[in-house]
Amino acid sequence: MINRVAIITAASRGIGAGCARELATQGYKVALIARSPEVLDLATELSGIAIQGSMTNPHDLENLVETTFENFGRIDAVINSFGDPPRPDLLAISDAMWMENFEMLFLSVVRMARLVTEPMRQLGGGAIVNISACDSHEPELGTPFSGTLRAAMEGFTKLYAKRYRADGIRMNSVAPFFVADSMEELAGWNVPADLMWGRPATYTELAKTVAFLISDDAKFITGTTIKVDEARSATI
Repeated sequence: MINRVAIITAASRGIGAGCARELATQGYKVALIARSPEVLDLATELSGIAIQGSMTNPHDLENLVETTFENFGRIDAVINSFGDPPRPDLLAISDAMWMENFEMLFLSVVRMARLVTEPMRQLGGGAIVNISACDSHEPELGTPFSGTLRAAMEGFTKLYAKRYRADGIRMNSVAPFFVADSMEELAGWNVPADLMWGRPATYTELAKTVAFLISDDAKFITGTTIKVDEARSATI
């Protein structure tokens, strides 16, 4: 039996680490990247590999993809996860901050797609999932980067899916509401008191949606954004 191989970015903690653990549980070999050295420990725990680097650095992404092929010989899936962007006042955002977050939330997705599309095509297909947020189409002043840059990312998701569906390569986005393993992690956020189950979705629970989207059970789902948001979004 051939183990499928998944790349996960921003994987030292949070959603990225949750996805890495869930996919390893489902039999995937995982290749991780994060700026924190904790990603190296997680890779060891999961019998995977890791690169300590930044997803905003094209050379680090190239190194990750090359190292993944050297170790596992294939790439079946990519999970583009991200750290939390800052939350400044709208016009206090400098050009440099806009560009930094544009590189993280948009260009990293494009760059990764450039690196893995041809290998996936030669393999006969693959799947990419981008972690978005539920306010990507309903901008909130408190999270200005999600309402602008993640909206662009979801537009790219649709275009990519149209371009590469004939090659069996799928790209989708997942847009969660609050995700955390404890309420203490959400200190400083305006968390509503009427959460659906009295708590946020855990990292493992969100990761199960991601795992479904890269599985063969979702082979007809591409170019869309799955909202995991307790129906918080107003848009249909």
